[in-house]
Formats: sequence, C-alpha cells, structure tokens
Amino acid sequence: MNSLTNLLKIKYPIIQGGMGNISNAILTSAVSEAGGLGTIGAGTMTPAEVEEIINETMRRTDKPFALNVALTVSPYVREILSLVKKYNIPVVSLSAGNPAPFIPKLHEHGAKVITVCASVRQAKKAEAAGTDVIVAEGYEAAGINSALETTTLVLIPQIVEAVTIPVVAAGGIGDGKGVASMLALGASGVQMGTRFIATKEAPFHHKYKQKIIDASDHSTLIVGRSVGRIRRVLATDYAWKLLKFEENGISLDDFNRLTSEEFHRTGALEGKEEEGFMNGGQVAGLITDIPSVHELMGTIINDTKKQLEQAFLLFK
Repeated sequence: MNSLTNLLKIKYPIIQGGMGNISNAILTSAVSEAGGLGTIGAGTMTPAEVEEIINETMRRTDKPFALNVALTVSPYVREILSLVKKYNIPVVSLSAGNPAPFIPKLHEHGAKVITVCASVRQAKKAEAAGTDVIVAEGYEAAGINSALETTTLVLIPQIVEAVTIPVVAAGGIGDGKGVASMLALGASGVQMGTRFIATKEAPFHHKYKQKIIDASDHSTLIVGRSVGRIRRVLATDYAWKLLKFEENGISLDDFNRLTSEEFHRTGALEGKEEEGFMNGGQVAGLITDIPSVHELMGTIINDTKKQLEQAFLLFK
C-alpha cells in the first residue's frame, strides 16, 4: 500500500475515469470490487439520475467508490454534491472548474477530494485549496481535454515536483507498462478510462468496444480546436463530420450542440457511429482484448510488478 491507497482505502492504486453521462453502476462497482476505485461521472445528468446510479452501486458493492462532478459542465453541481452527505460517499472527484468553494464542505462531510488538473499552476492552486489528491491528466486522454495539450509524460514529473500530496497520472495508460512508467515518474497511482470501456462488464455498445479493439496509433482525433472546446474522440464518421464543420467555420453554439451528451449516448450506447461520437484516448491503439474487470486488474498489477522488477535489475 502507498499514500494513495491508504488515503482512499483501496487495494490497488488504480482509479476509473468518470465517463460523464454514460457512467453506470455496473462498471463502477466492478472496478471497486476488483480493488480499484470505481467512479460515477455525473456529467449533465439530473440529481435523480445520479442518485439512482449511487443506489445501484451501493447495492452491488460495499467498497469505496467516487463521484465525479465536472463543475462547469453540470447544471446541478450543488444538488449533486448534496448527495455526498446523504449517502456518505467517501471520495469526490472535481474537474472542469475551480474546486476551492466546494472542498471545505466536502471535508466536513468526511469525503476525500480529488481534483483533476492539466497544469502545474492548477495543481498548486488545488493543493492550496485543500484537495487531497491531484489527478494530472495529459492530453492523450479521452473526452473533454485541456487546451494546453501537455502530454502525460512531461506533466506528471512537473506536478509531482510542485506539490506534496499524492499525484495520480491520467491519459495514455492502459497496461502494466504504462502504470510502471507513471510510478517511475513519481505518481502514486493512475486513472484509466478508455481501457475500462473495453471490458466485459462495461455496458456500452459492442461497436464502441470493437472500435477500441480495432484502433491503431492513429485512430483518435482532436475536435473543437477552432472553438476552444478540445475533445479527443475515436475517428468515426461522425468525428470526421465534426472536423469538416470546423473547416467550414462552425459556431461555438453549434459545436456544443453537436457534441452534447445526446450525441455521446448515440455513439457510445447505441453504437451509431455515423450519428454520434465515441470518446476515446490514444491508448486505444494498445488495447487488443475485452477481459473482465477482475482479469484486467490482475493482469495490470502483475505486469506492473514485472516491469518494475526488470527495470530494477538493469541497474543492480
């Protein structure tokens, strides 16, 4: 165990990414049951929808799990955060906004707070505000991303050097080699999203999972640069359509409409890759199978140990 696993009361230093509006209790509970930290991503869901997922998750596992709230995305921030006290949720992940106004109250409710950051400046401010853990996310990651476009490889050691609290690496990690490399850079653990999509328990459309399995190193796209709303998605017909709209001068309002959660669900849950998008990180190119969450976690932990032992032997 390390500082992260002790703090969050989990067995392995592996956190599931929130996945916004396609979040569900099945995958969240499976990750927690396997020894990691499952996460419910509130996205733009209503408090009632989030509460239903919380209840189902608690029926499926008695292990710790997290609730992620994207502060500038959710229209129900305060209402959803009120569920933390109601259900005694042990960990809250805050992203896409300033966490400072919410951290003291969450601590009063006994929750540990994770803040997602994409720069050293953001990480320092989050630590000063009292956050317990930093998730440092490189732009390899799936979904809404930082306009800074800093890679995980260079972001992690800089943030580790800048703060004293545990740092979790996110973006481009999907196997034991990735975990070992992040630990070598000073991270206390990792957060993975895309890798957990391609698991047996993940209740997403089989076409979404197959797109990940079939992915190469060039199978994701960045959309939204022209309007300042960067998002990494799988290279589907719909994604190419979005890029064409950008080339022709799409407005921010139209881009937001075409990348709303309606179109996210159409792609991820219904498998309609011509009518909706599928979030996907660059790590998709490394994913070649669809194991159970338990099998995946076991493989990653064993491979991480193997990689670290091999690296140690090189300098023995």
